[in-house]
Amino acid sequence: MKEMKGAALYFHYPCFDGLVSGALACHFLEEHEKWNITDLRPVDYTLRETWLASELKTPSAIVDFLYHPSAEFWADHHQTSMLTEAVEVDFERRKGDPNLIFDPRARSCASLLFRHLRKSLVDKAHFKEMVEWAEKIDSAAYDSVQEAILGDAPALQINRSLALEDENGSEYGQFLLRELRTHDLAYVANLDEVKRREDRVRRSILSGLKSVKAKLHLEPGDVAVFDARRKGDQVISRYAPYYFEPNARYSIAVIRSPEGTRITAMRNPWRRFRSIPLGRAFARFGGGGHQRVGAVQLPAGHPKRVQIVVQSLLDEMRPRR
Repeated sequence: MKEMKGAALYFHYPCFDGLVSGALACHFLEEHEKWNITDLRPVDYTLRETWLASELKTPSAIVDFLYHPSAEFWADHHQTSMLTEAVEVDFERRKGDPNLIFDPRARSCASLLFRHLRKSLVDKAHFKEMVEWAEKIDSAAYDSVQEAILGDAPALQINRSLALEDENGSEYGQFLLRELRTHDLAYVANLDEVKRREDRVRRSILSGLKSVKAKLHLEPGDVAVFDARRKGDQVISRYAPYYFEPNARYSIAVIRSPEGTRITAMRNPWRRFRSIPLGRAFARFGGGGHQRVGAVQLPAGHPKRVQIVVQSLLDEMRPRR
């Protein structure tokens, strides 16, 4: 098999599932497909509008992110992976390719990859634990809201460290992916850089909880809503509404910053009922997500658009009679 030199891997970041998926894909492609991945590229949904027009490096792999016709390897589980009808047609044309792995029913991209590539990953025993945690985190299957926000497991410590926004974010994502490929979660969580970031984030989360408590209210239909301006390096957990309103069915968070406004919504993972398709609800406004979690980033200075998004979500979340 001919070696594919100078390959690039695009992985969803900051996202624990994206990191684990990237580690699995890196190992598979380099050890079994003879790729030489020299370029690790974190990507997020701010690229949505320009993604299909962007020219990917050749060869390229994409994990836990939007489909691109130029990718030689692609794996994802999001309902909103196909941005246009033309892209869906292209994917259907290539559907028999074993290097295209897609299942919107999968609870994480990492578990989807692990299921398809298991025979190629047996020599890396630590991957199984990583995949289990990626599924738990990405599907919000936490035992409690306390675990979700301040749990002490190594995977949760690493996941929290991703919330620290700074100019070295992309480099940190690349660093973590390389470490997760070769070391287990406990080792990575104990690295000085991870511990430093996680400690800062933990303090910032506690500050964020105070801001949420001050702004949180219940809308009809048991929807917990808050609209807060993030102060400094505050971290506002998407699970924070359930810390104060554990019986709410859904939550909507409007988090404002100088860069713009991020709106996230999720179904209460500790209540049993069928969620509306939140990823698709956000896709109408340029965002995306899963069945039970969705988000969109809006530019600063569009207060009416924020109101439209929130009202649309509230209308869908109210129980139908």
